[in-house]
Amino acid sequence: MIHFVLHDAKDTVAVVVVEGVKAGMPLSGWIMDEDRMTSVDARHDIPIGHKVALKDMNPGDTVWKYGIDMGKVVAPIKAGEHAHVQNIKTKRW
Repeated sequence: MIHFVLHDAKDTVAVVVVEGVKAGMPLSGWIMDEDRMTSVDARHDIPIGHKVALKDMNPGDTVWKYGIDMGKVVAPIKAGEHAHVQNIKTKRW
């Protein structure tokens, strides 16, 4: 089963594409550009359509999604955590 998708292998977050992701679940993900699988263990419950972190990140790090810079980390994030407005902000302002 595919739980999350990402476009580029350098992406640091991916989009959850199923309902019911719960903390502790092993998640499988599809790297679309390379047509291969990857995995991460969920550390939080993550709603469908939200992001899961694929690696540990620190404040100031760039967040990569769909192969592009989509923001910066403002609070530490561990692989498998819910990556959202509590720990990522845009670089626009």
